[in-house]
Amino acid sequence: MAAGQESKLANEYYRSGEYEKAGILYKKLYDNSRNNDFYFNRYLESLLALEDFNQAEKAIKQEIKKRPNDAHLYVSYGNIFEKKYEMDKAEEQYKKAVKMVRKDLGSISRLGNAFLSLAKYDQAIDVYESAMDNLDNKYVFAYNLADLYRRKGTTDKMIQYYLLSLLNSPNRVNSLKNLFQRFLAEEDFEELQRQLYVMIQDHPEEITFPEMLQWVFIHKKDYTRALRQARALDRKYDENGSRVYEIGSIAQNAKDYDSAIQAYQYIIDNKGPNTRFYISSKLELLDCKRKKVTQNYDYTQAELEELEMEYESFLNEFGKNSQTIFLVKEYARFQALYLNDIDRAIDLLEEVKSFAGVSQEVRSNIKIDLGDYYLIKGDIWEATLLYSQVDKAFKEGILGERARYRNAMLSYYNGDFEWAQQQFDILKAATSKLISNDAIDMSVFIMDNLGLDTTAVPLQLYAEAELLVYQNKFNEAFTTLDKIENQFPDHILQDDLMYIKAQIHKRRKEYDQSVSYFQAIMENFPEEIRCDNAMMELAEMYENILGKPEEAKNLYEKIFLDYSNSTFAIEARKRFRILRGDEIQ
Repeated sequence: MAAGQESKLANEYYRSGEYEKAGILYKKLYDNSRNNDFYFNRYLESLLALEDFNQAEKAIKQEIKKRPNDAHLYVSYGNIFEKKYEMDKAEEQYKKAVKMVRKDLGSISRLGNAFLSLAKYDQAIDVYESAMDNLDNKYVFAYNLADLYRRKGTTDKMIQYYLLSLLNSPNRVNSLKNLFQRFLAEEDFEELQRQLYVMIQDHPEEITFPEMLQWVFIHKKDYTRALRQARALDRKYDENGSRVYEIGSIAQNAKDYDSAIQAYQYIIDNKGPNTRFYISSKLELLDCKRKKVTQNYDYTQAELEELEMEYESFLNEFGKNSQTIFLVKEYARFQALYLNDIDRAIDLLEEVKSFAGVSQEVRSNIKIDLGDYYLIKGDIWEATLLYSQVDKAFKEGILGERARYRNAMLSYYNGDFEWAQQQFDILKAATSKLISNDAIDMSVFIMDNLGLDTTAVPLQLYAEAELLVYQNKFNEAFTTLDKIENQFPDHILQDDLMYIKAQIHKRRKEYDQSVSYFQAIMENFPEEIRCDNAMMELAEMYENILGKPEEAKNLYEKIFLDYSNSTFAIEARKRFRILRGDEIQ
């Protein structure tokens, strides 16, 4: 039988536990080979599995006699004694092996691996630490030591040696980040941070350690200190601002707008208009400032006017063109929804919608926004014309669905409920989950409020009130809602009336009244379609406006437990886990 076939057969015997047959073949293979350690080790393991300690000891003695300077053989000898519970003799052999550590890297590796294979971590550590004292390259086995301390659960030493291994192999940094994320508890990142400061002090010429410290701060969501590291590195190595821009983007996505603003402002102030990240920093800076102002719900008129000046300054510097069209679109939205200057919003979009070099998709998005602003202004016919143009241009796809949904809402506002419901029923199959869900809600809402009534007047009044709210005519909306309550006190719209009033008070920043209405819906109409909407909006108010995270967490939990079929259930579970402190990927 050929050696290759014998080796395969021996391995099969070994895996299946037929150690006697395996041992015979491994012995033959080893005798015919030139000191193949794999065959000898498998022969020895087979003898130990059979508890044939005498033959095992005889074999290892013969091998040591042939190769007295191979330290890993003494580890195998010690293991035989350990299997016989002769611990003192085992320890004697292990110590003898460690004392034989030389400057030969291959021998050191074999000896370390021999101990590792027996889970003798302390002895393996002794091997590598002894080698570090004798080798010119002190850090060649730092990674091996880190891995051994990881196996032992000695976190501070594990971190120390992983960091030292970077001095020998700096390209290992990403794999170390993965290891730290996998094996470090959150409190261990404090130790990593502490040791990184030491490494930076001891090795000031190495860029790897401040870069990793920056990564630690990002992991801890401490974007201010991450930015401090990035700026220091940018200055030290005279870089182009890329790492600072990256921190800005990460902080922006995490809604730490203050840190993001500092990052973008640094690039604007220090890199100049002809550099790579200047324009995008200007754009993102504006986006952060807008979100910081508009998402905190407590903005002042002065803050809005200051932001308006920032937009105007940007457009004066870069102009209105196909490159800045997205900013113009956002600025128009800001004018319409926050400064309530609908005419200015319309003028901005009318100016840019026909620019050369603008794709049909971008142009159609602008038309949808324009339609929204004409609707707020009260020009329903211009709105429906714009929506219809987009619908015609995008018969397939989400843009067309958005336009069709808006046209269906226009029919609803106009009291043409039958036609609106037909359109909503078609849109139930929309590609966009959001549009599909909204279409389902509207279809059910119309059916519920017309199905049992002989008159459509309450629903007509309610649709009129919704349009008034959309147009920011809150006092007129309240008057219309009161008319429904007075003329139709027993109508099934009661929860809907409360819901729209809650939203008006919220937009007016009258939060106590808004909370009262949302709570009333939850208490009095737990089975109605508006209940989960009310719960979700109230939870978001508690979390983002009122500073009551515990109340928000309780409501989110109630949504995904008691209303598991709600379209908000998945998001509610996610928000609940974030507030509970879970790490969300």
